[in-house]
Amino acid sequence: MKHDATVEWKGGGGNGRDFLSGRYSRAHEWRFDGGAVVHASASPSIVPVPLSDPAGVDPEEALVASVSSCHMLWFLDFARHAGVEVLSYRDEAEGTMGRNEFGRPALTRIVLRPRIAYAADPGAEEIARLHHAAHENCFIANSLRTEVVVE
Repeated sequence: MKHDATVEWKGGGGNGRDFLSGRYSRAHEWRFDGGAVVHASASPSIVPVPLSDPAGVDPEEALVASVSSCHMLWFLDFARHAGVEVLSYRDEAEGTMGRNEFGRPALTRIVLRPRIAYAADPGAEEIARLHHAAHENCFIANSLRTEVVVE
């Protein structure tokens, strides 16, 4: 199975001096097969404004959101199969930049902090089991070398 995305950046009007000197906008678009278009940019923590756009989603944020979303979708599926009714799920996930084992910059840790409301309390043991199963099955997390922690 393939998963496609189109990433497009359009230059700043042909002023080659701006591009070659590094003074070009990092804003761009992500387009997905279902029609969603996401305004994206380099992170302002890496490329200062106005060359980045803080309103855009940066690749680091997108990776954190992708891990969080994948974990949530697996959690909801396992909860449903276990007869645990979930009323709401909110995760304020956080990614930390650092250096990987090769000394290269990387997202070295992603912390998921799901806050979940249930129709009836399933108990801490069942919640832990569901999170463990979700974590083990999240193919996004399984694709990374980054530490992923569920708090």
